[in-house]
Amino acid sequence: MKARLAVNALDSAVARRGDTAGCIVHSDRGSQFRSRQFVHALNRHHLVGSIGRVGAAGDNAAMESFFALLQKNVLDRKRWRTREELRIAIITWIERTYHRRRQQARLGRLTPIE
Repeated sequence: MKARLAVNALDSAVARRGDTAGCIVHSDRGSQFRSRQFVHALNRHHLVGSIGRVGAAGDNAAMESFFALLQKNVLDRKRWRTREELRIAIITWIERTYHRRRQQARLGRLTPIE
């Protein structure tokens, strides 16, 4: 993993969301999230970094669940011709389905948008 990939993802998320100042960005202890580049990007966007503890499996549970859904609903659905085609499919799934239509028990079966 390169720090540039993590910084690009962070910059993209901030650009799509608009006002994110004060939001907490939680990550694992990967070197890309501890890099000077990533820390500067957090500061530039007025975000707060949060890094999980070593060996704390609970920290990764939400992301493991997310990636399992991504794998099932996007990656395994077909053979992707190009990386760009897959990238667009992932973004579309996240923005249209994961953030808007996915009902959550903890929200009383409401979607995150509701």
